[in-house]
Amino acid sequence: MPRCFPGKTLYVASLVLLLAGVPHYSAADSACIIDDTGVEVCLDAPLERAVSLYGAFTETIWELGAGSILVGRTKNDTTIPELAGLAVVGSGLRPDVEYLLALRPQLIVSRASKAAGSALEAMRGRGIKVAAFDPRSLEELYSVARRLGVLLGKGSEAAALVEKLKGEIKRVKDRVAGVVATATNRPTLAFEIRAEPLTVAGSKGLLDELIEVAGGRNAVEIAKKIVRLDMEALLALDPDYYFIQRGPMNKNPLPPAQRPHHTSLTAVKEGRVFEVDEKLFSRPGPRVGEAAEALSRIFYPEVW
Repeated sequence: MPRCFPGKTLYVASLVLLLAGVPHYSAADSACIIDDTGVEVCLDAPLERAVSLYGAFTETIWELGAGSILVGRTKNDTTIPELAGLAVVGSGLRPDVEYLLALRPQLIVSRASKAAGSALEAMRGRGIKVAAFDPRSLEELYSVARRLGVLLGKGSEAAALVEKLKGEIKRVKDRVAGVVATATNRPTLAFEIRAEPLTVAGSKGLLDELIEVAGGRNAVEIAKKIVRLDMEALLALDPDYYFIQRGPMNKNPLPPAQRPHHTSLTAVKEGRVFEVDEKLFSRPGPRVGEAAEALSRIFYPEVW
């Protein structure tokens, strides 16, 4: 990013950017951002060694053309075959901090969540620079891509990726716009994140927005990202569709038709149950357009 403000003007401009959470280069020629924990993360040299502790961010780094800087990944980070040989540092929430130190990363990219809090504290306490993110909307996802672009020295690539993702989302919206405008009711969906205990997507997360983009409506209107739901509440909602993700968070879910109470759901009775890949639908990364399209093809196959 060009630096064109001398003296005090540069200081004031940088301070404004910091307060706004906008990526920037500081006067010391460091690549700096504010992450989603409110921490300023600055790199004083080109990034050559990094570890990603979340698959969505690994995929973003790869899409930005910076996969060569990665020296470690988590055990669940398996969507990019070219990175299969990287050192495995455990899980994203419980990484092996000593092993991470041995890899000598200049930066660790991690999720920012309560569950990851102790791991973040441990890594930062050992002097490791950590950029932590928790995108819960498309705009926040785009912001993560831009901020990673700053740290990676891939600003133009990040801008191009954001425009590509926006185009994919617009394509889905445009495709279903006509049928949504004339529909009496949009199809409702309950998205199961975990079978035991029953946990579903609430209305304060990226999944809720993708359902809207695809022309559907989240049956669960509780203003949380993830919601614990009892069976009685699910039966009362009786969604048109029931989606079950399979992956690290929901490894071996029993088919709803084999569960004691799910058989009372209209979606189960009428065969509108779909098992989907957690790594596609629940990761806030560069495949969100693909996920939105997959949803819309199920809701409105006739427009595709």
